Amino acid sequence: MKLSVSCRIAEGFLSKEEAIMSFPELCDLAVDAGYNSICMRASQIGVQSTDEAIAGARECLDARSLGVTMISGDFNIVYNNERGPNCLNTITPYLNLAEQLGAPLIRVCIKTEDDIAAAQRASDEAAERGLTLVHQCHVQSLFETVDDIERRLRQINRPNFGLIFEAANLEECRQSYDAATIARLAPWIRNVYLQNQRLNPNGAITLDTWKHGPISFDIIGIPESGGINFKAVFDGLKQAGYDGIITVHQSAPEDGASPLVAARETAEFLRELM
Repeated sequence: MKLSVSCRIAEGFLSKEEAIMSFPELCDLAVDAGYNSICMRASQIGVQSTDEAIAGARECLDARSLGVTMISGDFNIVYNNERGPNCLNTITPYLNLAEQLGAPLIRVCIKTEDDIAAAQRASDEAAERGLTLVHQCHVQSLFETVDDIERRLRQINRPNFGLIFEAANLEECRQSYDAATIARLAPWIRNVYLQNQRLNPNGAITLDTWKHGPISFDIIGIPESGGINFKAVFDGLKQAGYDGIITVHQSAPEDGASPLVAARETAEFLRELM
């Protein structure tokens, strides 16, 4: 498995546009904490970035022998808002960015039935360039429940359209993320997002789900107990024969702790499970 750290580590939980460190600082963090690659987000480099900024980022990555596993090319995608699916109708700039950064995966957003045909067309264009589109298990999307995820992936029916498996979002939608679920979705899993939470009726964060209404929780560090059962996740991935990308998708620590320390402790914890 290939361990990647998301630019999320350089963002606050509710601020997905403002980075708290420069890209060279983020790359140094990745190297110092023992990661192989970066999962790119628009808070650092996106389709809004200039060619000069993109070239500078690629130079920074190459100098540290870091790869890019995936791009989330604009803020609407990461916010999962009503404009998120716009990328499907104008996919070319996202394909260009992925090629410039050497990323094989491009995250997209699907919210309505009309987006399915757009996803098929975008996948066909991406296939011409050897690139894959992926959608995260995510609240307030057509990828909330396991049944819906499988149904939509079969409906899209493109070999280069896959899934970012994410246990926390499945838990928020009252879905299992055990070995049986992973086996069911394994044919489409191209990336695995990891973030940790502890369900709490009085939690600091409340998100709405389409299927089950609001869910409240607290964000906790990935190595902390009482949240997502990461051993079960990795047991399921191993049983399914998954040997792909593992992405730490955790935001910067809310308590002011060092992102570097958090990233390093997380990497050590995950290597034990991997």
